[in-house]
Amino acid sequence: MHQYPQSPGPEDRPSYAEPRRSRRRMWIGAVAALAVLLAGGGGFAAWKLDWFSGNGEAVSFGKATPPPAAEPQPSGGGARAAEPSGDPDVLLPSGPKSDFKQTTKLEDGTVIAKTRLAGAKSGFEGDVWVWAPKEYDDPKYAKSGFPVLIALPGGNGFPANYWSDRSLGLQKAIGEGVKAGTSLPFIVVMPVLNPDNKYYYDGSDIPGQAKMGTWIAEDVPDFTRANFRTYKSRDGWAFMGSSSGAFVGMKTVLQHPDKFKAVIASGGEIVPDSPLWKGHQAEMDANDPEKLAKKLIDTNGPEVYINFQIGTKESGKERMVKFQQQYGKGPVKTTIRDIQNGEHNGWHYVRGMKEGSLEWISKVLKAPKPEEG
Repeated sequence: MHQYPQSPGPEDRPSYAEPRRSRRRMWIGAVAALAVLLAGGGGFAAWKLDWFSGNGEAVSFGKATPPPAAEPQPSGGGARAAEPSGDPDVLLPSGPKSDFKQTTKLEDGTVIAKTRLAGAKSGFEGDVWVWAPKEYDDPKYAKSGFPVLIALPGGNGFPANYWSDRSLGLQKAIGEGVKAGTSLPFIVVMPVLNPDNKYYYDGSDIPGQAKMGTWIAEDVPDFTRANFRTYKSRDGWAFMGSSSGAFVGMKTVLQHPDKFKAVIASGGEIVPDSPLWKGHQAEMDANDPEKLAKKLIDTNGPEVYINFQIGTKESGKERMVKFQQQYGKGPVKTTIRDIQNGEHNGWHYVRGMKEGSLEWISKVLKAPKPEEG
């Protein structure tokens, strides 16, 4: 049984972003590399055949999850329904349950699954992928909440979320970190980032456009609470993202510090730059991380934790340093992690997470607690 770190994370410095137009190259590179591997010989294909075993089949998460507690009995002697652990912060799945279909399987037997979500608050409908760690189905944790990591892609972020591609290694890195005691067993939720592959929507409610800010900040968390054992407080909620996804994760944490506590922002951007903002300056300012950070500092709002990752072979660190110098104070806790020889791609960002960022965010968020005995 692992003891997960609970103490607050380091109060270091923040980081900045990089031009968004390279996001497409990042995704194309990932697809091309995977194609080369698959075409490289039958041996590799046979070895990885298990990746696809069971794909398309229905998936159920949390087989050991107790049902919601029934109304309390008026007198002693009546049987009580199963309840969460003694932690009042634990939230059992509220339902309705989504229909999940497996998209891939990991070596440890865990699976990534996909469902279709019709956002009740945004009105947007899109795909969401999910992964739960082995601990989620461990009977010892059946009454515990789990921390949630919402993983946002760069590139077009539509119609897929490339963090659901097991070749990038995000889920494996978390699983290995749990075994090593350096990572919490996060539930990873991977929604589409944009409503189409033509524009970037900055994860925001741009007037006249699909409400992607509400989709990310409201509908996706509501969906997660409906299907998984989570925490009510922001101590169990965080983002990670790369490129444009890093911008959205950071912006959302700063915009909703009452709901989200931390973000790992890799090679990301700092300011909104969608062409769809034209004519909507006030709304764009309301989604600008610099202005949001200043507001949080001026009002002494809740503490938020931003961990920037940047490869030493990519540009953009100077913008991170500038943001850190101007806004990395008061409740805005920031740090910059250099990834040695790192480039602008998901593999290197996962390496940075394995080298320290997963441990950093695990110290900031709330760990699941097993039942004693």
